Amino acid sequence: MKILFGELWRQPEFLKLWLGQAVSEFGSRISREGLPLTAVLLLAASPGQMGLLAAIGSAPVLVIGLLAGVWVDRLYRRPILIIADLGRALVLSYVPVAAFVGILHVEQLYIIAALVGVLTVFFEIADQAFMPVLISREYILEGNSKRETTASLAEIVGPALTGILVQILTAPIAIIIDCLSFVFSAVCLSSIKVIEPKPKPRVERQSMVREAKAGLGVILSNPLLRALTFCSATRSFFGNFLATLYVLYAIQTLGLTPAVLGVLIGMGGVGALLGSVLAGPIARRFGLGRTMLGSSLLAGFISFLLPLAGTTIFWPVGCLAISQLLADMLMQVYDINTLSLRQQLVPDELLGRANATTHFLVGGLGAVGALVAGVLAENIGVRATIWVSVVGMLLSATWLIFSPVITNQITKPDLALQK
Repeated sequence: MKILFGELWRQPEFLKLWLGQAVSEFGSRISREGLPLTAVLLLAASPGQMGLLAAIGSAPVLVIGLLAGVWVDRLYRRPILIIADLGRALVLSYVPVAAFVGILHVEQLYIIAALVGVLTVFFEIADQAFMPVLISREYILEGNSKRETTASLAEIVGPALTGILVQILTAPIAIIIDCLSFVFSAVCLSSIKVIEPKPKPRVERQSMVREAKAGLGVILSNPLLRALTFCSATRSFFGNFLATLYVLYAIQTLGLTPAVLGVLIGMGGVGALLGSVLAGPIARRFGLGRTMLGSSLLAGFISFLLPLAGTTIFWPVGCLAISQLLADMLMQVYDINTLSLRQQLVPDELLGRANATTHFLVGGLGAVGALVAGVLAENIGVRATIWVSVVGMLLSATWLIFSPVITNQITKPDLALQK
């Protein structure tokens, strides 16, 4: 398998990027849980304050997502990645310092969550645009599979590791480890030897709004990219119904314990890991078009186990375990191939803005979906809202059925540009 023996194992510059990303992914899982745990355990935050903290952390993609894409295309990508890593390390380091001297307040966590969110938006958009500069586009799928493998491992190990560290060190002190992981990632990025294409000269630039529209246009004007983006955005909207209500559904409706729920969530990480390994082989066997349509449809059908859990013969733990494992595996296959295709189809000078557009549309509809989920659950109940969620996720594949994604019959990932 290419995840184990592929060409990129012989490319040291990619390995530096991969190593830095792997360490940073594990560290990020600590701060992802560490900030909320700091708010709850140290500052006794209310439910309203917790909701606001989560909303502020996810808001930057809506506020600056499109403009961040413009900056990524105007500047060299590697310095943006380094600055974003060091910036997040610096911002997060305030938490343990302020906690130690006794001046930390929940309002400060809001500011920290916002700043980390802004830097993360820049990092993720620049990161996806930097990959095709670092490696040949024929190895993009292999590179994304390798990186998503370590991200999935972090998703499996990270929550348990965070719990142990918080138990031993307290939440604010545990965040120091994430700060160090960002510094390590920045060091790895600094050591990479690559010549990036020169950005467009200042005199040739248009206004920020015009350039942001160009990024939107490259997604909307390409029937392949448009269908994939709208499929992902629709799935994000309905999928966030499930993400918002999953804990409530599992514990209150199905009567599961927090320990069982933790194991079930970990199954999703295992599924994502399998999807990372299988994304390339499946695409090579069935072709990109069939792979993306098939993985989206199958994940949608498997998700029907969620609202069926606990009814008649449907065992709750089994239904949720199968759904977490297989649906997450299939969606990882879909996501890796979608990202790889976008990186191959979009010209380098537009890739930052194209990535930003995708983040904006998918993340924006996901945020709206979270709000709608709460309103629906209040009026029709949690299980009924889960039904709406899974039906919507299945129907998101309609964007692919009526598009060139399947009719083009791409047979190899490295031939996507030629199609």
